[in-house]
Amino acid sequence: MKTILDITKGFMAASVLSVALSGCSEDVMDRINKDNDHTTDVQAKFILADVITRTAFCNVGSDLNTYEASYVEHEVGTHNQLYRAEHRSNEPIASTTFNNTWGYLYTTLKNVRVIIDKCSEGGTQEGNDVTKGMGEVMAALTAGILTDSFGDTPYSEASLISEDGTPVHMQPKIDTQESIYTDIHALLDQAIIDLQGTDSHASGAAREYDLLYSGDAEKWVRFAYGLKARYTMHTLLRAADQRQALENVIAYADQSFQSADEQAAFAWYDANNLNPLFDFFWSREALAASQSMSEKLIERNDPRIRRVFVEAVNDDNIINRVEGPDSENFFMAPNGENEQLQTYYNTSIFVYAQTAPTLLMSYHEVLFLKAEALARLGRADEAKAVLKEAVIAGIANMENSVSAALTAPQVLNTYGGIVETTEAITPEEAATYFDNEVAPLFDANPVKEIMNQKYIAFFGASGESPEAYNDIRRLMALGEEDFITLKNPNNDSRFPLRCPYGNDDTTTSPEVQSAYGNGQYVYTEPVWWAGGTR
Repeated sequence: MKTILDITKGFMAASVLSVALSGCSEDVMDRINKDNDHTTDVQAKFILADVITRTAFCNVGSDLNTYEASYVEHEVGTHNQLYRAEHRSNEPIASTTFNNTWGYLYTTLKNVRVIIDKCSEGGTQEGNDVTKGMGEVMAALTAGILTDSFGDTPYSEASLISEDGTPVHMQPKIDTQESIYTDIHALLDQAIIDLQGTDSHASGAAREYDLLYSGDAEKWVRFAYGLKARYTMHTLLRAADQRQALENVIAYADQSFQSADEQAAFAWYDANNLNPLFDFFWSREALAASQSMSEKLIERNDPRIRRVFVEAVNDDNIINRVEGPDSENFFMAPNGENEQLQTYYNTSIFVYAQTAPTLLMSYHEVLFLKAEALARLGRADEAKAVLKEAVIAGIANMENSVSAALTAPQVLNTYGGIVETTEAITPEEAATYFDNEVAPLFDANPVKEIMNQKYIAFFGASGESPEAYNDIRRLMALGEEDFITLKNPNNDSRFPLRCPYGNDDTTTSPEVQSAYGNGQYVYTEPVWWAGGTR
């Protein structure tokens, strides 16, 4: 899955013709410039398959997740770009760092807009309301990833294409994050309506091209409500009525996923199509186990401590388990103070989970959102019950990723597997852990423990580190920055508050170039929903 086909790509005309052709008629020139070998019109359901794949691999699970896993201390960067990001040298402010993701996001935005246009009134597939609703959900998610990462960013004029496939705006204007969030909710509200319709066009329904739910519109509706809960919570600081916003989060969560079977999971990985965290580590070996992450587990007597760490691969390509802090092979990387060495420190087991699904949104995230809203409203008993369910679900997801690492197919005939030496955590053990260790911490400070348990649950192979990053920035804005303890000493002066714009536009768009400046704003200017002005 190194390359993902952009099936909506327009086709460029021939560049310059010789003087010998200067006398050709306009009709002849049109025929010469026409690409007759590739289609320029693709059904919306085919585009949907590309959108879902690109979103999982390139947008949710790739560079943003990898770097932000280092920022939030789920992992430690130990080599090259990730080492520099860990030590806040160049990478957090460089326009090249997220340029690939920048391009992927705008390609995805273009494609979802094509889906929506095709299925709207007057479009070539008018009447396919359910497919349109799927496109609207993915458009909202794409817009959310864009603006949560970059703040104010090109949006309303971006990724618009004309009938011949060329861009409508070569230098789209920058929109405010506030206006983008307004559009996110409008997209989700319209999606909820459209998903209750039908696909009546002759081209038919998405069915197998819907790589999340195989055409199950009801599950898409639950996904849409989950995203409304997420994005409402993101903007809690900016809410005119915070109490009502929290009530809305609860209402949206209640209409979202009812079990992990309904979560938005991209589960199409195998020996050739690799989970992006595994794919990155297999190529770069640039991550190590986080000392501060292990300390949080140790402090809570969390049973995950025996499941989530392994030794670096040895000379026989065998990876041994690290069973806990008392093990001789327990060797975590100190956050922000590590050496630049590959296969030296322990690693998380998740970097070997090559077939673990990427979660566009998880069941446990919905539960954590609901628990937080209940706790902030003073409904502690209800919040505790929901939190317990969230912790159990998060541990189950962790075990799913561990299983993916233990049973992974061989890659290039070199990966020998992981030696299993500990028992899986059952739901019963997870419940006991909650009662004995989590509940007392919850009783002392409900919101703080909810956020810590959510942070721990987002540690893994599922692509959820960006939401942990969003939470940490949100807590900072709410004056609760001490709720989740980060140990990287570089954070004292250089914690990245956002991602820098992509190099493709900092070098071609005067407005983006001006907004980027020298990149130092990354350390000083929060995004709008975290209290900033852009």
